[in-house]
Amino acid sequence: MASSKSVPVAIHEPVRASFRDPAGRLLLFPDRAIRLVNSRHAPELKKFLATRVAKDFTESGRLVPTQLLDPAARSTLLGQSELKDLLITDEHHLLVEHERVAVPSFPYEWPPEMLHAAAALTLDLAEAALAENYLIKDATPYNVLFLDWRPIFVDVLSFEQRDPHDPTWLAFNQFAQTFLLPLLVNKHYGLRLDQLLSVNRDGLEPSEVARLPGLIRKLSPAFLSLVSVPHWLNKKQPLDNESIYRPKKMSNPDRAQFVLQQQFKRLRHQLRKVTPRNGTSQWSNYMSPNKFFSAEYLTAKETFVARVLQKQRATRVLDVGCNTGYFSALAVRHGANVIAIDKDPAVVGNLWRRASTDHLKILPLVVNLARPTPAFGWRNEECPSFLDRARGKFDLVLMLAILHHLMVKEQIPLPAVLELAAELTSQSLIIEFVAPEDPMFRHLVRGRAELYSGLNKEAFELAAAPWFEIQQSEVLNLTRSIYLLRKRNLH
Repeated sequence: MASSKSVPVAIHEPVRASFRDPAGRLLLFPDRAIRLVNSRHAPELKKFLATRVAKDFTESGRLVPTQLLDPAARSTLLGQSELKDLLITDEHHLLVEHERVAVPSFPYEWPPEMLHAAAALTLDLAEAALAENYLIKDATPYNVLFLDWRPIFVDVLSFEQRDPHDPTWLAFNQFAQTFLLPLLVNKHYGLRLDQLLSVNRDGLEPSEVARLPGLIRKLSPAFLSLVSVPHWLNKKQPLDNESIYRPKKMSNPDRAQFVLQQQFKRLRHQLRKVTPRNGTSQWSNYMSPNKFFSAEYLTAKETFVARVLQKQRATRVLDVGCNTGYFSALAVRHGANVIAIDKDPAVVGNLWRRASTDHLKILPLVVNLARPTPAFGWRNEECPSFLDRARGKFDLVLMLAILHHLMVKEQIPLPAVLELAAELTSQSLIIEFVAPEDPMFRHLVRGRAELYSGLNKEAFELAAAPWFEIQQSEVLNLTRSIYLLRKRNLH
């Protein structure tokens, strides 16, 4: 796992670098992730990578694979002028390479099921590391990325050797505020994680959550331990009380370790209490025949998509408006890795449950293409927007039964939708055209049909022409057609 590696680094796009961790910096290239570790923390990282916990979690796919760069690769990297301002000016610093996640996601794009899985992984690692006298020094969901449905811990600098006499996990409150409290509020009040975490990078304070429940709920077990008691204690704590920051050592190291084990046990119990419920929405039964969709229509659409997948052998697919993930799973069965996006957290959460149970190569995200996730963080550079992460990363984009929603509900002009689709795909687009006469279209329009009086197949094909060539098309029913479009100017 920590073997040396010698591969030259070619720079064709701007390199992004992290800056918050004083122990080092992460440089993100288009297809590689290089971490520079300063000389003070390099020995500790080497020691941790040699532990049993690091090896076991890496082999099981739960800790990011990490390799030391050998002198040749190091010299090549350090010799590139584009990186001069990013490097640590320390001749003894360590260079390591991590497995690169092609399209990273962030907690505000996850359904609650994924945040819960990231919390469980963090606790698993914390407990296993404790057995080898290590602790995780920060417990934030930003330490976790998802490879398909699988959470993977990516911050190897988060592990540090602990004082055997210290029974304190300093990241305890951070774990509660960034994992447990958002899950609690989501479960009991239905507030979406994108609402909670996009504006609260450091999670929720107990005092913020304490304003939500009435007296009875404040005294319920879940709220009492996570919200009410911490809130009451914080109100009684003077701001200038520095004693709470002084280490509280124990003479018996076994006793100190036992106290930590009990802390993790309590957190595990609290995490079970905030397990997300199985969500449902008006779109949960989308793939069942109903007043809008006949069985024959659904079969024809599936046959068309399956035929294209079989012929094109796409490896990277974006399913826009994935809903139940029916076509995402179909793409996986034909060998693709899929990122599936939908604005409905309930269907995205259920898709993640299915993907994790069946081990499907699907990363489901709560993203509305009409209002995609913007860039966040310092100077809007720490967490790139969804579009910046997604442009050109897919050889096939699926836009099935979504175009009319974008045009009618979101009022996005047809050419704008097609232009964005051309930015997202590097090769092909499967898109479904729904005519204004369609029952679902009429349901969405609700008296504004005159706005779309000129919309028909010919108008759609003309609008697509600047970006795509029509390779195949098929009539699915009287009001719906499906197209395979190939991006123009491919070399």
